[in-house]
Amino acid sequence: MLTPKKLALAHTLGPVVVDIAGTVLTEHEIRRLEHPMTGAVILFTRNFTSAEMLRALCGAIHAVRPGILITVDHEGGRVQRFREGFTEVPSMAACRAAGDQAQARLAAAGYVLASELRAAGVDMTFAPVLDIDYGRSAVIGNRSLGSDRDEVERNARALMSGLRLAGMANCGKHFPGHGWAEADSHTALPEDERDAESLMRDMLPYGKLPELASVMTAHVAYHAFEGEVATFSRRLLQDELRERLGFRGLVFSDDLSMKGAAGGSVTEQAEKALAAGCDMVLVCNRPDMADELLANLRWTRTPEFDARLAGLAPAAACGGAELEEARSLLAA
Repeated sequence: MLTPKKLALAHTLGPVVVDIAGTVLTEHEIRRLEHPMTGAVILFTRNFTSAEMLRALCGAIHAVRPGILITVDHEGGRVQRFREGFTEVPSMAACRAAGDQAQARLAAAGYVLASELRAAGVDMTFAPVLDIDYGRSAVIGNRSLGSDRDEVERNARALMSGLRLAGMANCGKHFPGHGWAEADSHTALPEDERDAESLMRDMLPYGKLPELASVMTAHVAYHAFEGEVATFSRRLLQDELRERLGFRGLVFSDDLSMKGAAGGSVTEQAEKALAAGCDMVLVCNRPDMADELLANLRWTRTPEFDARLAGLAPAAACGGAELEEARSLLAA
């Protein structure tokens, strides 16, 4: 729910998502967080030693920049950045393999993930993965919520219901679909050679899930769109995602330091992504690139940006008996 306070805080934030090196903030990182173009932080395993330490770090970040969105890739399974003191959440493939209990386990997974992250001060996790599992992409694999679009939609609703009950927004990834392309965009530029009709089927969950608050783009080149990489494609982000599918939430780029986004300076890449339809851009594991971008980025704030970012602000943290019940269901 949008409130005047959430909108006012969003109005103070910018479109760049940065990371930090360790478990405490350095003076340079404090200045980076204070930069008007910074709007969010993404955390990694290197930023974690214990739940207590994570709470202290998130408190320090929010003290430096009130309202800044603290995010993480924390999906369960092999993509779970924080372990000690956190529930070991099964992969999405393991949850959906639970037969009649699949929906309940997925909702419990979302509730546990969000509750534990919120208790530590993290505002949002980049989930759910909406990529269809075609059995081709090792980087997606058991992170997927289904082997066809109907299964993905059904299971995403269950997972997001758990996130929402714990006061957390969500982010569907990787638009328009990363399940077919085989290469890992961290190390190469994957290509999807399918025709437009096949690709459209992958896109459909993004238009069928009104609960979807944000989306992350795929660093994949799509032959059906003349080889355009989704992160930099106005046709995919504006014509398809916004116009045809009617998505109204916030659009994140994937990490601009990945090989799949290579080409030009980080400022050129960020401005190209923002012009194509991204609202926020990530720069991870390259503090030099983050500083270059913050120093040089040209960007104009819009009311739409403020509203989309405010829509990701969390509600109150949850826990108690409901959390223990959800943990028990996942352990069954």
